[in-house]
Amino acid sequence: MTTTTTTLRDEQQLRALAAAGAAHLHAELDAEGRVPAEGEASPAEAIRWVAENFDLRKVAVACSMADAVLPALVAEQLPGVDVLFLETGYHFPETLGTRDAVAHVLDINVVDVLPELTVAEQDAQIGKDLFATDPTRCCAIRKMDPLKKSLEGYEVWFTGVRRDESWTRTNAPMVTFDETHKLIKVNPMVRWTLDELLEYSESHGLPVNPLMSEGYLSIGCAPCTRPVAPGEDPRAGRWAGKNKIECGIHL
Repeated sequence: MTTTTTTLRDEQQLRALAAAGAAHLHAELDAEGRVPAEGEASPAEAIRWVAENFDLRKVAVACSMADAVLPALVAEQLPGVDVLFLETGYHFPETLGTRDAVAHVLDINVVDVLPELTVAEQDAQIGKDLFATDPTRCCAIRKMDPLKKSLEGYEVWFTGVRRDESWTRTNAPMVTFDETHKLIKVNPMVRWTLDELLEYSESHGLPVNPLMSEGYLSIGCAPCTRPVAPGEDPRAGRWAGKNKIECGIHL
């Protein structure tokens, strides 16, 4: 049964809960920060731990709308959960269409997380096409800052981070205290491969972003995303040609 906490726990309490969750799910990293060799919990077990220890109103799911697997998994045990979508103003039409389809078929509450500035306002105040001249600053303005503000009302958030996505995520934990946002972060599908994710999506008839079938294996803003070539990791198509493979949210 979900708890009925009405106020947010403090940082010390959340840190203790994160440590307890990692131990319970056999997801503790070793002394060198490496992932467990075996025994790590399944996605359903990780979600169950959250459902048993947190008020639904204090739980969020982050979803880029490349697929609907994460919100579908969470909604099975936490129906009506908030699903945060970073509406940067630069998304592919296919991504926005997937967002609408996911909101229609799943028992979730999609929340569009908006930057303070529209694209036009940003162009006027900072300079046109900031994504090309300073993509790190553009990500901060349109993704990281709005997300941080949005997460202030939650105690725990789910993300779809997987260890097979890139070398920057190889040792991603299943459960951790998020130092950036000061809440608990749970990556229930962290052990899954891309093939496992796609197989689950197909077998359960979930909406999928049409761009996935065109080689876009990691989908972000349209100006900064290209299809992935055979043999490349799923995130190789993000910020192609620049020394950047993360927006900063998961660093």
